[in-house]
Amino acid sequence: VDHGRSIDTSMGLTPAEGLLMGTRCGDIDPGILVHLVRTEGLGSRELDDLINRRGGLKGLSGVSNDMRAIEAAADAGNPQALLALKTFSYRVRKYIGAYVAAMGGVDALAFTAGIGQGSPGVRSLACQGLAAMGIRIDEEKNRAARGLDEVCDITGEGGAVRVLVVPTDEERMIA
Repeated sequence: VDHGRSIDTSMGLTPAEGLLMGTRCGDIDPGILVHLVRTEGLGSRELDDLINRRGGLKGLSGVSNDMRAIEAAADAGNPQALLALKTFSYRVRKYIGAYVAAMGGVDALAFTAGIGQGSPGVRSLACQGLAAMGIRIDEEKNRAARGLDEVCDITGEGGAVRVLVVPTDEERMIA
């Protein structure tokens, strides 16, 4: 968002494009669909089910579409859960970088909604390597931030971009 105007979103025609979600695959090479038709004999309904209901965090982790369960499984040594956690965080980081470039810089980075508010681990992994863009987080503030009833500033020392954990009410916004 630039001066109150939406510049871009990670979703395209459908929510299947963009960042991988709980059950949606996110960005994939379109050639994979042709490959699945050829090698697995999948039809349009099966592809739709795979892309929208069996992909994403659920498909990668083999555990759940809930990041809390995925993080717990990763902490317990489940390699598929760790892959899902790292893939999700990497993709968030790529989108942050793309949007910083598209907007010519940013003043603030806001983490919100279920994962953004609830996962210090994802926030930390998503911000790794972004110091050159002025994005730094304070790990102690990050771990303490809950962002449930108030905005939490987790900006690290020397960070030029404010990094915030912001409460949201998704049900209210949908209504």
